[in-house]
Amino acid sequence: MGVLNVTPDSFSDGGEFQNPENAARHAVSMVKEGADIIDIGGESTRPGAKKITPEEEINRIKDVLEILIKKVDVPISIDTYKSQVAEYALSRGASIVNDISALRADNDMAKVVAKYGAGVVLMHIKGAPETMQENPHYEDLIGEIYGYLDSSIHIAVRAGIDEEKIIVDPGIGFGKTFEHNLTILRELSRFKKLGKPILVGTSRKSFLGKLLNKDVKDRLYGTLASSAIAIVNGADIIRVHDVGQMKDVATVVDILKR
Repeated sequence: MGVLNVTPDSFSDGGEFQNPENAARHAVSMVKEGADIIDIGGESTRPGAKKITPEEEINRIKDVLEILIKKVDVPISIDTYKSQVAEYALSRGASIVNDISALRADNDMAKVVAKYGAGVVLMHIKGAPETMQENPHYEDLIGEIYGYLDSSIHIAVRAGIDEEKIIVDPGIGFGKTFEHNLTILRELSRFKKLGKPILVGTSRKSFLGKLLNKDVKDRLYGTLASSAIAIVNGADIIRVHDVGQMKDVATVVDILKR
């Protein structure tokens, strides 16, 4: 899954792809490098990020979405927790909703996904982006994440979302400490019991910066290493900024391990 942030304030590439034509060119380039899905985000969900209105979020994504629907032949995912934004994107050709709240932030989201027969990524988050990194605590890290995702799967199924189109994401960096993130990667295989494809996104994240003492733009090798471990431990989809390099890593790991 190739990341396409059309935001001014994302932690890694904020402001780089606000121009729709530049964003579309980057997405086409990612597809040529091997992206199987393009994930468009119109609102930053980095720690401390400020919320924006659905109208502003739609305004950020609409032009690039219109271009990409005509230019790429891979599924387009919309990274949003707002049902109005999801409805806009799905009605114009997107086919997956990547919801960081796992259908919990907006009571209408599950109905919208079901209405369009779309896929959905259910991600675990503790708290909200504005406050999620303020001393997150768990009694049972993996157990609590597992239970949250299992409950969201039931929400999705009850709303009529196709079970075959549900993906789970343990939410690296979303209400997790440095040690929590490492534990999730080490014990990722425990989420296989949910019976759904697992998505993992470690790309350029702050735990890699802490581990390697590297700035955000210098975390490629850390991203590749952590993603390789994720694949070995059961990840089915890797969400990254650097698609070409990750494609090579995923291909080799798949052949040798899976």
